[in-house]
Amino acid sequence: MKLGKFLAAVFFLLSLNVHADDTLPTFSFPDTEEKMHNISEWSGKTRVINFWATWCHPCLKEIPEFMQLQTKFTAKNVQFIGVAIDELPAVTSFKETAKMNYPVLVASEWEGFNLSQQLGNSANTVPYTVVVNPAGQIIYRHAGAVKKEDLLQAIQLKPATQ
Repeated sequence: MKLGKFLAAVFFLLSLNVHADDTLPTFSFPDTEEKMHNISEWSGKTRVINFWATWCHPCLKEIPEFMQLQTKFTAKNVQFIGVAIDELPAVTSFKETAKMNYPVLVASEWEGFNLSQQLGNSANTVPYTVVVNPAGQIIYRHAGAVKKEDLLQAIQLKPATQ
């Protein structure tokens, strides 16, 4: 049984598609109140960056789970950040209705998809999620709806801060 768990962990690690040069680039977008935020505001934390849109049903299904995980992992230095590739009024309305408990930045279609491509989104799709360790290295990428178990494993793989 231990061998099975070990092999499962090895296969998961191989699926992460981690490269030594996968450093998170600097970027800034406004939030729903039109205040600019630079991703460096959350440096030193494990960042879960999720690209989404209000017209994307799989995206909307993920958000309540992300909200639960944000609550669970806040004390463990984990920060979820939504990057909505959408129109400001639609994002603001959804964020208020859903009572989202993590920052939501708003990007134009061109800016949002361009950044997600830089982060490995070759399919140019939403949802798209990356996990960045406290050192700024991308340690997990996933196009499409992410499974909670995979995300939890990625979050908990982060190395201790030095």
